[in-house]
Amino acid sequence: MAGYASLIGLAINFAVMFRIKFRFSNRTQLLVAGIVLIAANLICANTESVPVLVITCFIAGWFRMQATLACNSTIQLWLTPVRDMAVFFCYVYILVDSVIQLSGIATIYTAFFSQWEYMHWIMIGLLALMMILVMLLVKPVRGPMFIPLLGIDWIGAILWAGFMMCFTFICVYGNYFDWWDSGEIRAAALLGLVCMIINLWRASFLHHPYISFRAMRNRNVIRATIIYLVFFTLIATEHVFEHTYAANILGFDETNLIDLNWYVFAGIVIGCGFTYLTFALRKWRYKTMTAIAFSLAIVYLAYFYFFIDYGVEKEMLFLPLFFRGAAAVIISIVFLTSIVQSGLPFQVFPQALTINGFTGAVMGATLGPAIIGEFLRHTVAKNASLLGSAITDFNPDTAHVPLGQLYGLVQTQALVVSMKEIYGWLLIIAIFSLMIILVSYGPLRPAAFFPKWKTVRRTFRRIVRFEEQARNTADSV
Repeated sequence: MAGYASLIGLAINFAVMFRIKFRFSNRTQLLVAGIVLIAANLICANTESVPVLVITCFIAGWFRMQATLACNSTIQLWLTPVRDMAVFFCYVYILVDSVIQLSGIATIYTAFFSQWEYMHWIMIGLLALMMILVMLLVKPVRGPMFIPLLGIDWIGAILWAGFMMCFTFICVYGNYFDWWDSGEIRAAALLGLVCMIINLWRASFLHHPYISFRAMRNRNVIRATIIYLVFFTLIATEHVFEHTYAANILGFDETNLIDLNWYVFAGIVIGCGFTYLTFALRKWRYKTMTAIAFSLAIVYLAYFYFFIDYGVEKEMLFLPLFFRGAAAVIISIVFLTSIVQSGLPFQVFPQALTINGFTGAVMGATLGPAIIGEFLRHTVAKNASLLGSAITDFNPDTAHVPLGQLYGLVQTQALVVSMKEIYGWLLIIAIFSLMIILVSYGPLRPAAFFPKWKTVRRTFRRIVRFEEQARNTADSV
């Protein structure tokens, strides 16, 4: 929940990150973000309160995104002088997704050789080094235009964050609290529904809501949301099965488990390189790239369906995890680029990024595992009952086996059979989805070019001027 809260803070920041960029210098943004992230690491290393941890991670996600924008927007013209966002997003995802995998490896090995709290101190040291370099190398230069933070719907931001938090809480803790039989899940559903209804009501009359109907109704945003939900549900076994299978069935320890991240890391690097050469440079169609990503997901599911067993070696997991990493990064780059090419005006474009960030990073990573996890629970219970009834019949081979050991064997066998069954169903859905993609008509190719910064500044200046006029009119009345 704390990790997803960080992603929610990251997604919420998208809608205002350009406004903050034109209000504060890069030096100020990086120094403030460094201070906040250092404080967040200190809190996370010492707190025992889950609510405090979740709120801290949410705030840390917000400032992490702002600092990332301050860095990447500065070097964007070095990467793509024509501001081709298909090229830029290949760089962004190879940076962000690779760091996620490498940070997991570093954390586990830090905890293995010392204590897990030391990872926070390493991060604090790196953040302090970053702040020293910023103070020495970055000049305190203000931007060419000072744009005050007027016209931002901060109430809407809080309400949208509340809705996202409630949605995530339901998906993460639904199985733990037994879904709708618990008061916690019902309260979260009611609070999330109220936040969403109030936001939709406010968006119907506000001039600049935090997320407008124009962003919600955009065809590319809707298409991306649907693809994210389907695709990340298909590979949700990453969160539900892989750790359980490798730890409980194959007997891997924590270091062997985290070594699997290297396979995903290789897939991310190759996937970004492949997308850069084909999608960004050669301008392959969106349909082609989507079909390739779903094909890789089919290979991932088919491999586990046919080869899942008790004696799989760690090296045999390279292929499916490699394909999963490549498929996920291809889908993310392609449909984030489609948001840029959606025809939305720039003042609405960051709102679409907020929707994309929530549906891709949060909803796709929580809804799918919640569905697959519940499906697994019922499937394991069914298969355990069938296997148990077969074993309870008189069998001379199992008559001498202790009852506890026999029960453990039944549960292990039921888990493996259930995983294979669910992989089979997901494989069928993935093949069906690929067939729909192949028969659909999709001639569109990437042509997503970011506007010049002077155009962006001019847009925000008009927004601020309108808000100032509206405020002056209200004060005079």
